[in-house]
Amino acid sequence: MILCLGAALDHRSEYHVSVHAGDEPMSVARQEKKLMTAEELWEMPEVPGKRFELVRGELAEVPGASVRHGQIVASVFLLLHTFASERGLGVVLGDGVAYIIRRDPDTVRVPDASFIASERLPVGELPETFREGAPDLAVEVVSPNDEAEEVRAKVREYLQAGSRLVWVVWPRLRTVSVYSPVGITREVESDDELEGGEVLPGFRARVSDLFEACR
Repeated sequence: MILCLGAALDHRSEYHVSVHAGDEPMSVARQEKKLMTAEELWEMPEVPGKRFELVRGELAEVPGASVRHGQIVASVFLLLHTFASERGLGVVLGDGVAYIIRRDPDTVRVPDASFIASERLPVGELPETFREGAPDLAVEVVSPNDEAEEVRAKVREYLQAGSRLVWVVWPRLRTVSVYSPVGITREVESDDELEGGEVLPGFRARVSDLFEACR
């Protein structure tokens, strides 16, 4: 999930750094707050082991993911990519792609998987920078250290920024919460089918398939 900050941590010291990704993250450094822009985050050097998102102009550290988490993300990506690419519906992007979903102050989020419909893709090559705007579908796989309010905050941000569908995958419960802009939330159980709705017409997958590699 996200950008890594460079070894030259003197750059980071100018900014307010926080842990996790809620609306009002907890401060880990009592320093004068300087809000960061998405462009400044993009320019930060990357170093393995340090991952960050941007929440209302503040750096938010995101813990690394487990192997099981990675397996589930890979399963989601494969199912979506196979379906969308065969039908020319758009592009499915994996973990690591960042979206600027709010400006002034800036918020940059990195879903575990995402889909952008073909009609919303730029003509020509995809830009080599953060994506401006939310994906049509954002997928978040919940980790054991994620708090429910943090997850809800991300869902709200995606929907407010224009996402038409958000899936939250709960590995321990083996369920998926489905959110839409109209405010309807649906819980899909392990033996039920997850559907793509108007975002991915015709997509259907049994929720248990998402966890197939994790048995």
